[in-house]
Amino acid sequence: MFDPKHPPQSLDEIRNLMAELPSVDTEAQAAVAEREPQLTKPAGALGRMEDISLWLAGWQGNSRPNMTRPRVTVFAGSHGVCAQGVSAFPAEVNQQMVENFINGGAAINQICKTVDAELRVMEVALEIPTNDFSQEPAMDDEGCAEAMAFGMSAIEKGLDLFVPGEMGIGNTTSAAAIAHALFGGAAADWTGRGTGIDDETLKRKTRVVGDAIILHKNQMHDALDVLRCVGGREIAAMAGAILAARYQRVPVLLDGYVSCAAAATLAAIRGDALDHCMIGHVSVEPGHKRLIEKLGKQPLLDFGMRLGEGSGAALAIPLLRASAECHNGMATFAKAGVASRSA
Repeated sequence: MFDPKHPPQSLDEIRNLMAELPSVDTEAQAAVAEREPQLTKPAGALGRMEDISLWLAGWQGNSRPNMTRPRVTVFAGSHGVCAQGVSAFPAEVNQQMVENFINGGAAINQICKTVDAELRVMEVALEIPTNDFSQEPAMDDEGCAEAMAFGMSAIEKGLDLFVPGEMGIGNTTSAAAIAHALFGGAAADWTGRGTGIDDETLKRKTRVVGDAIILHKNQMHDALDVLRCVGGREIAAMAGAILAARYQRVPVLLDGYVSCAAAATLAAIRGDALDHCMIGHVSVEPGHKRLIEKLGKQPLLDFGMRLGEGSGAALAIPLLRASAECHNGMATFAKAGVASRSA
């Protein structure tokens, strides 16, 4: 059982946590399902909003879903694979952007302010890049577990929603490698332009992704090994946070390609591991849409975004808030004195 005071020390301990995931609160969902037909609207008239209120209730364990305290946490990490020239930006941008987040100057700061969401920034050993996974595993077992445990600390009771965001130059290379390792196909199927690389850099990035999976194939026995071999510390931290959110009954709204790649490492171990997750948006990174399909989910928004930071998912928070408010605040036919469907 998950104990926030005693975080896991190894990937085997995390595997054990994956075997005992809490299930949805069926009583809370039953109460929502009973109230929904009584509300002053035609049955099913709010479409996916009704699905959202049911989902929120079940994972919050509350028959009246809340959206008063959503939180976006941006995890920042550094990637050794940047040495292979896979990104349009130098690695020092990581620290510069973290300072920008702290100073309130990034897009996610403005979006969180607009949608009334808390914002946290967590540096995951930002000053120490992971190993270059084109040459050796990005992390060892202990280091990967430590990053996941650090991510778990981002979740606290009382949150109504958690949005994992990220900052890490080179992390779409990791995301592509994770997806390629988990779901096969060609490296080119999963590798995109990230922050806007040119054709030659894209070819190099694709080659790095494909070669890395061949290099590490014999030691990637499950998805946590994939995360250890080709992931990043911020990606591992997001995976840990998503897992902890399940135990703390906090629904999760996933963001872009990197966020979903982190989540996919859990889903590959256990098919229902992401039942407490929805996907906020689909990015223009070509592998993201394919990955969402593999996860069997449907994004809420498609705005052509590719920023990361949790930005696309944060934009979807008002949809969740409206879904909760409609369910909780609408009058019933009886209370409003409105005639319901005739017999």
